[in-house]
Amino acid sequence: MQQVDIWDAETALRYDTPGIGMFAPEVVGPTVDRLAELAGEGAALEFAIGTGRVAVPLAARGVPVTGVELSAPMVRQLRTKADEATIPVVMGDMSTTVAPGEYTLVYLVFNTISNLLSQPEQVRCFRNAARHLAPGGRFVIELWVPELRKLPPGQGAVICRSEPGYFLLDTYDVLRQHVVSHHFRFDDTPQAELFRSPHRYIWPAELDLMAQLAGFELESRHADWSGAPFTADSPSHVSVYRLPPAP
Repeated sequence: MQQVDIWDAETALRYDTPGIGMFAPEVVGPTVDRLAELAGEGAALEFAIGTGRVAVPLAARGVPVTGVELSAPMVRQLRTKADEATIPVVMGDMSTTVAPGEYTLVYLVFNTISNLLSQPEQVRCFRNAARHLAPGGRFVIELWVPELRKLPPGQGAVICRSEPGYFLLDTYDVLRQHVVSHHFRFDDTPQAELFRSPHRYIWPAELDLMAQLAGFELESRHADWSGAPFTADSPSHVSVYRLPPAP
């Protein structure tokens, strides 16, 4: 499965869920608050900007936002909310595509770095972030922690979420650090809808080493955007990496 094929026109049209799920105010609000704080008086660059779930409210807060995005259908959906002058977007892969300008903040939300399916691509993503940042600039990543503790020997799948009309099943290839997420949606009929996406999972320690290779230092790591402590039981983290300031 290629990422450009996964994020097609049909997926883009159904991606937004205003007011609920990852679009709920209690999810988006703390994310935008923290990113606005980190951007300060500078501009922000979002890798894999998608339909603008975070970029649109961040721009509304007065932070200049530019995006990089691989999927043209996702950008078309973004354009129903903000024009090119408000939120410019450069089409391309987040590991190599260069956007014009210099930024105080580059960010990747909602596990998106794991869409890059090899370690070299993920390292290039860090280096691409560093390329765009002013001295002292920050790169922020929101990422889940692999749930291998839930994976008994000989079993290759974990049920991550189960709720009425929906469940999420992750299948693991531990040799390659690959996961395929299977999203099942269903109602009272015999039919179910399946959406699948492949990922390469990254342990926090591996992520920190990727950051070091690109010249970053870990500034902070929390369990969520509101600043809850990160522990061994945290299912995800928000990690802030920073370049050295100017001499």
